[in-house]
Amino acid sequence: MTIAPKPPTLDGLLAQSPWFHALPPAVQADVRAGLVEQAVPLGESLGRRGELPGHWYGVIDGLFKWSVSSADGRTVSLGGQLGGSWFGEGTLIRQKPRNADVIALRDSRVALMPRDMFQVLRETQPAFNEFLLRQINERLHWFMDKHVDHSLLDTDAQVARALCGLLHPLHNPSESPQLRLSQEELASMASLSRPRCNQALSRMRARGWIRTGYGGITLLDVDALLGMGS
Repeated sequence: MTIAPKPPTLDGLLAQSPWFHALPPAVQADVRAGLVEQAVPLGESLGRRGELPGHWYGVIDGLFKWSVSSADGRTVSLGGQLGGSWFGEGTLIRQKPRNADVIALRDSRVALMPRDMFQVLRETQPAFNEFLLRQINERLHWFMDKHVDHSLLDTDAQVARALCGLLHPLHNPSESPQLRLSQEELASMASLSRPRCNQALSRMRARGWIRTGYGGITLLDVDALLGMGS
């Protein structure tokens, strides 16, 4: 008899968050008491472009996409967030309206850290600030690479980079090559139609670079995928 795995928890998220372990025990207790869990159904928004931010977010379970849509319906995907990742620090620090939508690509759950608590940690905990500095720096370089990808790369390379991007510790701290990701979700992440995305996956599968199945997509040759378009 197969026992279903237990669903991820907020405490489990904190247990794998390096910034949390760097806090003094008393501060850890305050942070844990101040966090709130929220469910975000498939297709719902965690935050809309133009809104003022009120929280820092940790993904307990699920998948979110950062995207910007134009008035004529075109959409550009900026990146995704899998379980274990934290995001939203840039808008909190800037205290200006969001410049992108954050949409759940599947039923998801997040931890919400109120803005006031986030600010107190920034003002009193050097280790927390160091984590934010590294994360913001990584995110800057990620967005720069993403812009180049959409400007210069062909469809196969864009899909490959979208896959490899989900291995980045910013988006997937476990860095597991086994991505619980549907082909429809990947197409949305890559800002491509599903047929074009599926054709690219078929070519990668034929080369032995990936394996697809009911459970998701497994990256078998990350170096080959990263080398596309370079």
